[in-house]
Amino acid sequence: MTYDPSPLLQPDRGQTARTIHIVAKDAFDGWRAAQPPRVRATLDAARIAAKAGASAILPGTEAEDWSVLLCVGKTPLGTWHLAKLAETLPDGTYRLDGAAAGAALLGWAIAQHSFTRYKQPDRTPGRVLLTSEPARIADALALARATATVRDLVNTAAADLGPAELEAEAAALAVTRGAQITVTKGAALASGYPMIHAVGQAAATGREPRLIELEWGNPAHPRIAVIGKGVCFDSGGLDIKPSSGMRLMKKDMGGAAHALALADLIMTAHLPVRLHLLIPAVENAIAGNAFRPGDVLVTRAGLTVENTNTDAEGRLILGDTLTRAGETGPELILDFATLTGAARVALGPDLPATFANDDALAEALLAAGAANEDPLWRMPLWDGYDEMLTSDIADLVNAPDGGFAGAVTAALFLRRFVPEGALWAHLDTFAWRPGAKPGRPKGGEALGLRAAWGMLKARYGAR
Repeated sequence: MTYDPSPLLQPDRGQTARTIHIVAKDAFDGWRAAQPPRVRATLDAARIAAKAGASAILPGTEAEDWSVLLCVGKTPLGTWHLAKLAETLPDGTYRLDGAAAGAALLGWAIAQHSFTRYKQPDRTPGRVLLTSEPARIADALALARATATVRDLVNTAAADLGPAELEAEAAALAVTRGAQITVTKGAALASGYPMIHAVGQAAATGREPRLIELEWGNPAHPRIAVIGKGVCFDSGGLDIKPSSGMRLMKKDMGGAAHALALADLIMTAHLPVRLHLLIPAVENAIAGNAFRPGDVLVTRAGLTVENTNTDAEGRLILGDTLTRAGETGPELILDFATLTGAARVALGPDLPATFANDDALAEALLAAGAANEDPLWRMPLWDGYDEMLTSDIADLVNAPDGGFAGAVTAALFLRRFVPEGALWAHLDTFAWRPGAKPGRPKGGEALGLRAAWGMLKARYGAR
């Protein structure tokens, strides 16, 4: 799945273009007073006042000589300031007057993306923005493509996106970027990654579980692992979800979508790292051979896990995957997962719950999130709750009784499989937007992607 926004952002070389006047709210009255009567009359007729987000088409001296007003709270522009205009203006070429586009280049490019697999869009991309900051174009286009990748994958129906299709996405990425791909399934998966196998073993033929791995970069560079939870549909297993809880479970591979998009950003930018991308891809289905509540699972790490809830399957497949990532000696591990409803209860849809075993890493992620308007919220790896994972018959349980601190105990479960000495961050992301905003339609969404990418660029870009 590819979205090409490259025609939408172009260097300003004096091409013919319509003007978008950027006017700060506190400067609006003075700007309005300086306009000719026809413009003031238009503003009055449309009841345009000094309010952030207000916009209008302004008449020129000739019928075709019109321009655009956008009132903003303040400058510099943020990511989403131009998104509404990018969605609604007539097709054509535009340039800004009164502010540099800056971060808003991304909003302009991604606002014109739509998910078209099952329904034709009302409009196709056709609004071009000229910019006097050509050096920023490549970054904005890369982030727009990555965001579109996450949205498209998450929006795709589970019937059309199972483990095999996730493997195909990774394989296509490997070919495009010159990476090596390895896929483990069947008997090798059952013996080597028993928790991944157990979760996915009830899936229908053609939707068998697998571990997808991609390696890229110079082995002499610092090794990092990027992991994405790839539950392509989650019925809850034998602890079946109610229909309301199952409705959006096509998005339970949202972590894998984030990991694929981040891997592409890393490789496109030639970041000086040795990248190890890992995606455990399964369907948590129901059949006679489905894993059961009360089953004791052996793990790749050698620990035993009493399965207290088949709907807490994401942490199981991530446990084996974290173990595999640790075997290659990474200095940093990032995992993305649509892991717990508890994180959404605590933080809502917009804020990925962020756990890290290192304060400096956590601070770097939060700072990158703030700088890129992709906020995260740190949650505690509270040692005192580790005892909640105690099992009477195994080394640990996957889901404690009681429901307290569900996002925290899930992260503590994952921590058991993180290799000693590795920096690790876990982003429990929703990967979904329940309501539309300019440039951000309802549906699949990249939440935490720009923050993670900003952190990695700051950490490794200068090497």
